[in-house]
Amino acid sequence: MTAPRNIEAPLPKGVTDFLPEKAAKFGYIREKILRIFELWGFRRLITPLLEFHDVMALSMGEGLMEKVFRFDDRQTGRLLVIPPDITPQVARIVATRMKGYPLPHRLYYSGRILRHAESQSGRSREIFQAGVELIGLVSPEADAEMAAMAVEILKSIGFEGFRIAVGQVEFFRGIMDSAEFSPGSRDLLRAAIGKKDASALREILENEPVSDAVKEEMAAVPRLFGGREVLAEADRIVANDRSKRALDNISHVIDILDIYGVGEFLTIDLGEIRGLDYYTGVTLEGFVGGVGEPVCSGGRYDNLTARYGFPAPATGFACNLMALLQAAEKRPDVEASKTGDFLIVNLKEERSEALEIAKRLRKKGFTAARDIIRRDVADSLKYAEKMNILHMIVIGRQGCSEDEVYVVRVADKKGITVKKNDLYRKDFPLSFGLV
Repeated sequence: MTAPRNIEAPLPKGVTDFLPEKAAKFGYIREKILRIFELWGFRRLITPLLEFHDVMALSMGEGLMEKVFRFDDRQTGRLLVIPPDITPQVARIVATRMKGYPLPHRLYYSGRILRHAESQSGRSREIFQAGVELIGLVSPEADAEMAAMAVEILKSIGFEGFRIAVGQVEFFRGIMDSAEFSPGSRDLLRAAIGKKDASALREILENEPVSDAVKEEMAAVPRLFGGREVLAEADRIVANDRSKRALDNISHVIDILDIYGVGEFLTIDLGEIRGLDYYTGVTLEGFVGGVGEPVCSGGRYDNLTARYGFPAPATGFACNLMALLQAAEKRPDVEASKTGDFLIVNLKEERSEALEIAKRLRKKGFTAARDIIRRDVADSLKYAEKMNILHMIVIGRQGCSEDEVYVVRVADKKGITVKKNDLYRKDFPLSFGLV
């Protein structure tokens, strides 16, 4: 008999397999997030994997449309896309399917999206999102709710020392519109501010035929980063009404976030102009240690549903589950989430006892897997250890009576004899008295 040949099965660049351990960690993070969404009164929405290209083009800018995966629909002859973001899908659904529902809409989602990425960038083409959309409210209260929820999510996963950066894109628009910059200069200014490159910014401004006051305003934008003092400094620098209104708005949002008790996690960043063509007000980004990209992001987008004929103010944010997973990979609590509770090893020929124990443990809320393969107890213990199972129950061990089983704590191989009925007591601890 010839040995089977090794078959290579490479994956396309930018996608990944989730083996059980990683999948468990991913599931742990995802369920934490979705539970908070539900606790805050948001309802689940499930969006389709495919959309028509022309329909999505209504709500997505040119930059995002360039990243879509597209192909022909054999049934209709129309161009299909795999959406690169879920928020435009939510906007479409609200505008065209939920007109009769009372406002506001509190909706949450989770799903996988695909985006084209430059091969040399190293970025994943596969993105897992979990997010919320609050549609129909224009108040600072709604914007504050997004940031407060983001804080609660990161705390629930166990992160410490994280920051939520809160911006206001209208502040920058006010400065930009108060001077007659050329379109080319506007692009250069946005790029320099986006990189917080003060020297490049000053070099661009030197050649612009605008007043010194405007130059001072624009040059100050990258350094308007920090605490409450940033708002006072910005108010001193700018003179245009649009920027002043933006400062008043973000100040109200910060006031409400102080009432939520999350002020210690906030940073004000008026130089954050991400999504300038998309967002219309307050923005937010969440950062944790060890990850070079935001783990969550969002903001106010009041113009999106109008593109489908239903004008409504809106705000929301999404968590990047892969970025969160990267940050949480070595956390002990996340590691624990991948464990199972029990492996049941039956040394008897008769199966009903093992099946009954498994059924009753599951009913109590524990995970219980039967080791169906016939092998000795030592090998079963090795298997439990590899599978990160906490305890092993041995049925039919020598020395145990008919109403007893032997329970082994896999971590240190210590075991005790336990009455079967004690296994099912609601107040019986998972440690089973093992010390």
